[in-house]
Amino acid sequence: MRRRRSHVLWLGVPYLLYLGALPFVNKVRPVVFGLPFLFFWLLIATLVTPLAIWLTWSGDKSKRGSAR
Repeated sequence: MRRRRSHVLWLGVPYLLYLGALPFVNKVRPVVFGLPFLFFWLLIATLVTPLAIWLTWSGDKSKRGSAR
C-alpha cells in the first residue's frame, strides 16, 4: 500500500519562486521598498522557504511516532 505524501509538494514552492518565476521577475523596475524588483522577489522567496519546509515537516505523520 502506498502512502500519500502530498505534503511534500510544499517543497516545490521555493523551487518555483527561485527558478520557475525568475525569467518573469528579472526586472529592475518597478522599485519596491527601495529595492529593484528582482532583489525584492528573492527576499520574499528567502522568507517563504522556511515556511514551506515547516509545512512539509508538520505534514509528515511518520515523524510523530519516532520523534519521542
